[in-house]
Amino acid sequence: MSILRATAPGGDVVEAIDEGSGPTVLVVHPGGAGASSWDGVARLLTSELRVVRVQRRLYAAGATIALPHRMARDAADVLAIAALLDRPLLVGHSSGAVAALEAALVAPDAFSKMVLYEPPLATSTLVAGEAAARARAALDGGDPGGAMEIHLREIVRMPGAEVDALLALPGLRAELARYAAPQIAECEALDALGVGIARYAALDLPTVLIEGDASPAHLRARLADLAAVLPDVEEIVTLAGEGHVAHLTAPQLLADVVRRSVPRAVR
Repeated sequence: MSILRATAPGGDVVEAIDEGSGPTVLVVHPGGAGASSWDGVARLLTSELRVVRVQRRLYAAGATIALPHRMARDAADVLAIAALLDRPLLVGHSSGAVAALEAALVAPDAFSKMVLYEPPLATSTLVAGEAAARARAALDGGDPGGAMEIHLREIVRMPGAEVDALLALPGLRAELARYAAPQIAECEALDALGVGIARYAALDLPTVLIEGDASPAHLRARLADLAAVLPDVEEIVTLAGEGHVAHLTAPQLLADVVRRSVPRAVR
């Protein structure tokens, strides 16, 4: 394993975990964690693929969050790392998939293909809406755990029983609270993109879309809206029995989708 470094616009350094050899896959991780959250998937791929995982600066240890955050910064970081690679397969998960889409919109020729796992896009309604304001108030009031609970219940819209079980795990509420500031900043950035995704209609890049059949209904609806707009959707993969965190609960399923999505021309 090595660390790739690139310079983003403004002079900041972007890092990425670089492992394996073979055709290159560039992964943009989801919110609420760092690049290591995809460890389980990566280790299943690196015997035959080069897997490069961008460390999104918003979620880097000790990161300073400049508000308002904008998804354009994440997209620029993705492009900075992509410039070191040869048209990788671009894989994005959750808000990382939004960053991937925005990067591809700026420079589609930088990538060979996309794999997008449930990007939370404001297709016909805002992603966070007024819940973001309440989460921000909780965070600014010194209750990061409460902010993350609002995020899980009202923005992600996880079933209440799942949230209760998650927050009951020893130490997990405190762990989630560590990421509250970047997570809420990101929710605000997603809504700042505005309602509507017509801008992606010109993004003529082969794309595989992933959903979990146990995922929140709004995420699946947003994915269906995106599928109707993108001009070259090769496949919509539904992960049976899985939700929005299959990278943790079923890494083999995700690894299989990524592996078979690598364009044959670059194998």
